[in-house]
Amino acid sequence: MQSPYAITPAATPVYAPLAILLHWILAVLIISMIALGWFMTAIEDDPGSAWYFRLHKSIGLIIAGLVLLRLVWRLGHQPAPLPASIARWQVSASKAGHGLLYAAMVAMPFFGIVGSMLSDKDFLFFGIPLPRVFQPNHDLAEIFFEAHSVTTWILVGLISLHALAGLKHLVIDKDGVFQRMWFSRQGPHHGP
Repeated sequence: MQSPYAITPAATPVYAPLAILLHWILAVLIISMIALGWFMTAIEDDPGSAWYFRLHKSIGLIIAGLVLLRLVWRLGHQPAPLPASIARWQVSASKAGHGLLYAAMVAMPFFGIVGSMLSDKDFLFFGIPLPRVFQPNHDLAEIFFEAHSVTTWILVGLISLHALAGLKHLVIDKDGVFQRMWFSRQGPHHGP
């Protein structure tokens, strides 16, 4: 049975330029931040490691802002329909996967930011002190940092599945789905 959200491959619209730009900026930043996070925790007790933690927190705030911008954009711009050749289960899996990606992209910085606000260390944005919202609470901060870490692993899994699905559409299916989120001018602009 064909999905009501499907269209023919020839008419596959591309995403709006802002959505494409946000998608790829967030992809690069999030993957870089995961690598930085693993690196900085590996050298946590080394001299000079605080610089990496401050950088991680500052870039994390930027990512949180970009994720919120992407969410606001997405709420006002429905995604373009998928090609008619896409099986209904794949359409459902795509929707579920995107929903989980958004949830993880919101949860991960949220847990990190709250953990940082609960920490007894200063919370700086590129050297600018941010107001302390909570009284320091080491035990509670550690709970939020652990949630931040667990969410990172969930996000790694979701990003991996997302990338594999995109590559499947590009290399195996050749159905134009990958090109919808690439920097091209093919097809009408639609949705996020």
